[in-house]
This record gives sequence, C-alpha cells and structure tokens, in this order.
Amino acid sequence: MSKKPVIVFEGIEGSGKSHHILQVTKFLKKNKIDYIKLREPGGNLNSEKIRKLILNKNSNFNKNTDLLLYMAARSENIQLLRKHYKKKIILIDRFVDSTIAYQHYGFGVNLKLINLINNYLLKNFKINFTFLNIVNKKNMISRLKLRKSLNRYDKFNNRFYEKVQKGFLNLEKKNKKKYMIINSNLDIKHNQNKIIQTIKRLI
Repeated sequence: MSKKPVIVFEGIEGSGKSHHILQVTKFLKKNKIDYIKLREPGGNLNSEKIRKLILNKNSNFNKNTDLLLYMAARSENIQLLRKHYKKKIILIDRFVDSTIAYQHYGFGVNLKLINLINNYLLKNFKINFTFLNIVNKKNMISRLKLRKSLNRYDKFNNRFYEKVQKGFLNLEKKNKKKYMIINSNLDIKHNQNKIIQTIKRLI
C-alpha cells in the first residue's frame, strides 16, 4: 500500500465518523505528516456551495436530482484529489460508499447508474482504506438531539437509516481487507486508539 493512502470515514448520522477523522488530523499534525482533508458533499468552494443546496432543510429534491448534485460536488473535487494523490495522505469524510449506501440502498437509485458516473469521474483514483462507523438506533437518535441544528439528511425516518447502514455493511462484506468496522456504541477512547493504531500501520 502507498505510504500516502486515501483513507475514507463512512457511516450514518451520529456514528462518530467526523469526530474520529478530527482526531486523526490532530495525530497527523502533531507528527508533522502532510495530509489534506475534505468532506462530501463539500471540499472546494464550488462543492461547498452544492453542499448547502443539498443539505438545506427546505430543499426537496427527488432522488435522481440528489444523486446528480452529489456527483457534481464530487466532480468539483477531482482536480484537488488528483493534485495530492499519492503525494499526501488524503482523508475524506464520506465518499463513494456513501453515495451507494444512501442513494442506492436508501433511495433505490439504480446501482449501475451510480457506478457509471463514479467510474467516469474517478477513473484511476483509488481508495486504500475505509473506516466504517456503525451505531444503533438509540445512540443515533440521542446524538442527533444534541446537535444545535439539523440538516435535511438528519431528518429521515429510522427505517431509512437502517437500510443505509445495512448497505454500508454489504459493501464492507465485499472488500473486508480494506475496511475496518468501528462500533461507535463502544467506548469512544477505545475506538480512537484502534483507529490511530491502524493509521500508523497504513502510513
């Protein structure tokens, strides 16, 4: 594996992925290791504009429009990702698997269409490792209640999130060697240590 890997943090709302990616950035900074971090949707200026549109609680796009907006945000990041590919560690908060888990498993968008657009955009850009954060319904609900404001994707019903999380787990089963499941129902410090130790191995 490249010593400048692409590492993705995936998971449904309230699963702790954003917390853990922040801890990894602190570790890399402390050790003076070059990296870039971005989120999806989001990343560069144009992608952040699209993010605001997608997640606005007043937006009401159909499932195909949602997919195309996510892909548009990803398209805007490709130049940035390619610029640093194999030159710096790349940390991404949500990426391809989120598109498949939410848009295909959650909303039922055709998987071939999703894969077709992803393959066209990414070409030879490859993910090296994925941390999949999972959470039970009780903890997800309690954590969402603590948020100061909720976006559109924080407000779907529990059945939707169950389908999405099962989708993530299906993806993990197909490529276990490049995934690590992080059970965020367990002690957060335990999970942080597990992730950092894995990061040390990857880099």
